[in-house]
Amino acid sequence: MQKQIRSRAQLYGVAAIILALVLGTFCYNFGVFLQVALPSPIISNTLFRTFSSYGELKNFLTTNSVTQGPFQINGIWGNSLKKAGSPVFDYNTQSSTPSYSSTNIQVAGVDEADIVKNDGKYIYVVSGRSVSILKAYPPDEAQLLSSIGLGNVDGSGIFLNRDRLAVLAQESSYPQVFPYELPPYGFKYVPQPNEESQTFVKVYDISDRVHPVFLREYKVSGSYIGSRMIGDYVYFVASQPAYVYSDAVALPMIYTSDGEKTVSPTEIHYNNVSDNYFQFTTFFALNIQNTMETPTYMTIMLGGTNGLYVSLNNMYVTFHRWQGVTSIYRMHIANSTVTCEANGTVLGHELDQFSMDEYDGYFRIATNAWVNGIQQNNLYVLDMNLSVVGKLENLATGENLHSVRLMGNRGYVVTFIKTDPLFVIDLSEPTNPTVLGELHIPGYSDYLHPYDETHLIGVGKQTVEAEQGYFAWYQGVKVSLFDVTNVTNPKQISTYVIGDRGSDSLVLSDHKAFLFDKTMNLLVIPVDVTKINENEYPGGVPPYVRGELVWQGAYVFRVSLEGGFVFRGGITHWNSSTSMGNDAYSVKRSLYIGNVLYTVSDKKVRMNDLDNLAPINEIDLP
Repeated sequence: MQKQIRSRAQLYGVAAIILALVLGTFCYNFGVFLQVALPSPIISNTLFRTFSSYGELKNFLTTNSVTQGPFQINGIWGNSLKKAGSPVFDYNTQSSTPSYSSTNIQVAGVDEADIVKNDGKYIYVVSGRSVSILKAYPPDEAQLLSSIGLGNVDGSGIFLNRDRLAVLAQESSYPQVFPYELPPYGFKYVPQPNEESQTFVKVYDISDRVHPVFLREYKVSGSYIGSRMIGDYVYFVASQPAYVYSDAVALPMIYTSDGEKTVSPTEIHYNNVSDNYFQFTTFFALNIQNTMETPTYMTIMLGGTNGLYVSLNNMYVTFHRWQGVTSIYRMHIANSTVTCEANGTVLGHELDQFSMDEYDGYFRIATNAWVNGIQQNNLYVLDMNLSVVGKLENLATGENLHSVRLMGNRGYVVTFIKTDPLFVIDLSEPTNPTVLGELHIPGYSDYLHPYDETHLIGVGKQTVEAEQGYFAWYQGVKVSLFDVTNVTNPKQISTYVIGDRGSDSLVLSDHKAFLFDKTMNLLVIPVDVTKINENEYPGGVPPYVRGELVWQGAYVFRVSLEGGFVFRGGITHWNSSTSMGNDAYSVKRSLYIGNVLYTVSDKKVRMNDLDNLAPINEIDLP
């Protein structure tokens, strides 16, 4: 009898598997997708409590929020955040997928959303309110295959995961604000709850690049803070103000194609502390390969979200408090599970995501602080409980923090007022970070990138010290190559200055605009080049004079330890009086596939030969 039951159970199991395969094939081929439940909350949490009712939530905000909303009048709630390759080959004779560049990310295995992605054959471009899919390789067959409209919003970035494309965007409504008296500040701003921002992710099946198939949309109220992709899971963060207005609290909302729901106060995590203001910050986890898997979320009520750093196992979120300190929360991430496990506090505020790093069981963060009216720079080492175990404070007192790169047992920090000190910091003993050496040179670097284990590339500005006053005049864009082999005596071994005062580069604020491949000796950065007519200044050009914009595009360099920076040429999308000075034709990204360099603006993708930069082809974007 038991043998018959086992046989029958096995038969039913086989039948169920066959039925699932048949249904799956039918749904995929005919564009039919089964409905899944609304996203489910992550209730397990080791750090926070949750509210028992709506009344308790409202009472908490009334009692513990000093200002009932941040002092902002621009409607922005929250702070949206500020490679390898193979040898070159002949694209005319190679039939397999060529080598290609990828997004310049901070942590290996943790992808970052960007406006351009590629897979060695196709390029995916966010251009205004659409996402274009292009056949890019081989370049003589390049063409626009399809375009995905995003309605009335601009895309924020995309993730590419095999035959899935995830598109992130934010619909923003700028809330009106009205001042009224509030001692001791004199006034405060109260945003109106009838307008809001919403962050959404749309997932597409792009097995057929000519006909992308929309699968699902996930939307949450709040401004887009940041996102990452690890494996098949996309994690994104949105934040909205938490305040009582007209005796009511606007709670976070979640929308999918299956309906909408209000995040219940019993799902909202919080700490029982007072702050100047609060925000609802929602963490979303979704599997973009399996859209049938129910996505999960966690909402925490904290101060204003500022920074985001993500390792393979943890997500760190920072909140700048008005007392001049930064609160840090560590969320452990494992597929669809997000659990807040630790929080801590450090003095000062971090600069950007590169000011933070996780290594060997420790979290490191560099900050800039004001103490008794004087600037100071600090570096803190925290354990996984986010308790400070080591610190280096009062670094370059009185100077601004411009860039940080933390790599393994070394840290590199650039500060600046009149000259650029590059500090090399030993982090091998977490409890005792120490300065090993420093380099003082004109100019500064706003972005640091590893060339190899003992050399760095810096991108920033050249400067001229002011004759009077404790400051310097910014000049052209400066790329530098630093040798830190001798950590006690770092050296600048090569520099190249682009343009005159007023010149700029997107790399200074967006690391994803930086293309570097050591194996190919390739460096490409977008630049705005200004020039000064020296004939107008027969006595010499004063350092405060700005040049006129004369060129925009990508500067291509050959870079090596032996030869330094060698300028190979520039590629621009300006080609007529109608495009000159038009930001839509400003090059924002560059990438390579095989022996072809691609430059991307909002209006165009241009292809050039990597060997001689000769033009090959171009595609106009919608």
